[in-house]
Amino acid sequence: MNTSKKSNVLAPIAAFFGFFIMGFVDIVGIATNYVKNDFNLSSGIAGTLPMMVFLWFAIFSIPTGILMGKAGRKKTVLLALATTCVAMIIPFLFYTFYTVLIAFILLGISNTILQVSLNPLVAAMFNKEKTASILTLGQFIKSVCSFFGPIVAGFTASRFGDWKLTFAVFAAISVISVFLLAFSKVEELGFKSTPATFSGALGLLKDKFIFFCFLSIFLIVGFDVGLNVSIPELLMRHAGLTLENAGYGNSVYFAAKTTGAFLGTFLLLKIKPMKYLLVSLFVALLSYLALMLIHEVWSLRVLIFMLGFAGANVFSIIFSFALQRFPSRSNEISALMIMGVVGGAVIPFVQGLINDSISFTAALSVIFASLLLILIFTFNLKKNVQ
Repeated sequence: MNTSKKSNVLAPIAAFFGFFIMGFVDIVGIATNYVKNDFNLSSGIAGTLPMMVFLWFAIFSIPTGILMGKAGRKKTVLLALATTCVAMIIPFLFYTFYTVLIAFILLGISNTILQVSLNPLVAAMFNKEKTASILTLGQFIKSVCSFFGPIVAGFTASRFGDWKLTFAVFAAISVISVFLLAFSKVEELGFKSTPATFSGALGLLKDKFIFFCFLSIFLIVGFDVGLNVSIPELLMRHAGLTLENAGYGNSVYFAAKTTGAFLGTFLLLKIKPMKYLLVSLFVALLSYLALMLIHEVWSLRVLIFMLGFAGANVFSIIFSFALQRFPSRSNEISALMIMGVVGGAVIPFVQGLINDSISFTAALSVIFASLLLILIFTFNLKKNVQ
């Protein structure tokens, strides 16, 4: 009895640990700047690192949904956590540009599997009435990890002279998460919904509403990763900071995202999601315009915070719009929306090419264009949102 009770207590702890692991993917922003500096890479080459992480969301999302139906949610999540552990160990033990590429490829694959499988695993552990609040809590935990990532990198770089110790810290946390979930008893209650298939998911893009949701997800993730990668270089160029100090700008951004995700859960109970989304996008656009022009360090940090806060709930709101369109096809819609996360690979890569061929300012304009397009798509979505 005692063993069973301990196992049941471990299950939710292990699951929420998984959300923390999910936040590891956001280390790609600050890591790209360190790797670029360590190996004297061009912006275009450095831009392949985020691409190696987020490319796999386009490839593995639907296969993960199919795998989850056959192997079960718990085993699928365990596969993701174990792969994350391997991804973190490789660059710590063997640090070359190519081993970093391999590590980020594995991180992208594991994070894709984790994002597709963890949400339904957690949802199966609680009453349906609690699903929304539980999953929102999970995203908050993910944001906490994203916030601490640049801090850990900056601390290990300044205190021990080796930012790669960040990988060792994350690998240790991954090992703990694997053991927690492996030795916990999870009751997978299952959901009555249409199984995900390639043809079914991709066929949804014929619906204009779903297509705009997909493009918006693509662009908001591209905005998020592109800005995350650009913040250190922006602070170094505009305010003359060192890489170690500029890296803390990413923590300001993720602190804002964490705050925005937490407060958004309450604000969205009183404010209609569409209205909240439109205000958020207008604030983000104005803040980003100012960010491109200002050179005072504290003003830049305030604007970075505003961008993080304004963009914190864009992904979740658009995701919810898509799910509400065809509730009976939630599995396929979820897989399709997660495929849109590939924007985190494409946008930074395009930025890197433009940075090398034109200028850093021109590269920043790609992020502004992404925000503007999301706003345009949102006005199209507004016509069909209840």
